[in-house]
Amino acid sequence: MLKALTAFFDQSLGAQVSGSSENRERELQIATAVLLVEVARADFSEEEVEIEAVGDLLKSHLGLSHDDLATLIDEAQRQADHAASLQAFTRQLHEELSLDEKHRIIELLWRVALADETLDKHEDHLIRKVAGLLYISHGDLIRIRNRVTDH
Repeated sequence: MLKALTAFFDQSLGAQVSGSSENRERELQIATAVLLVEVARADFSEEEVEIEAVGDLLKSHLGLSHDDLATLIDEAQRQADHAASLQAFTRQLHEELSLDEKHRIIELLWRVALADETLDKHEDHLIRKVAGLLYISHGDLIRIRNRVTDH
């Protein structure tokens, strides 16, 4: 009986850990999507090319199906509409991601901002703010931007 209880608790705890891992992954996806949506909105005109860039980048970066992508973008837009600041999203990314992964997030932000081939001052400011909250150096921020603009 003791073995049965131990097996039951091990199985229950294992399910909770894997469930929390799935929740963690989903929260990181939403945090990333919110930041991309916010950059697309930063210049106060949501251009179709930027919105398409958000979808394309999320799909390629996260490997989502079309339906999962639509659900993620809807959730990100909803959360962005109700967020008082981006700090909760950036804090989560900062705590969970490696430096290389944070650099990739900044690259995605630059790609959205430059999708319309114009860098608005509000987009630039927002990306710099996010980079600061992710503890990315100014030099790395500029190197990433230059890499994006060179391609």
